[in-house]
Amino acid sequence: QLVQSGGGSVQPGGSLRLSCEGSGVPLDYYAVGWFRRAPGKEREAVACIGASTNYADSVKGRFTAVKDNSRNTVYLHLGSLKPEDTAEYYCAAESSFTCPTKEDEYDFWGQGTQVTVSS
Repeated sequence: QLVQSGGGSVQPGGSLRLSCEGSGVPLDYYAVGWFRRAPGKEREAVACIGASTNYADSVKGRFTAVKDNSRNTVYLHLGSLKPEDTAEYYCAAESSFTCPTKEDEYDFWGQGTQVTVSS
């Protein structure tokens, strides 16, 4: 399973770090994606770290995904946060070095963590 931590409330322009730890899931052999669901909206892909790292245009240059194999954890650093980044954030893992093209290809999902950006 994937265990998420981090998140919280921050003012616009602030930063947060989300963690996604593999419990029994060796993340060095998995592609790990990050998703978010804002209130009233569908879940959207934010980033994926595999053989390469991809970002949604809406977060490119502000968010950074990093994999720490020694801790079996993937981090998502959120910077220059905007109110529209407010959402429940999820990590997911798929047993491949290539990021999946569809959400249903992921094998494991984290429990989600809330990020709220507000002044």
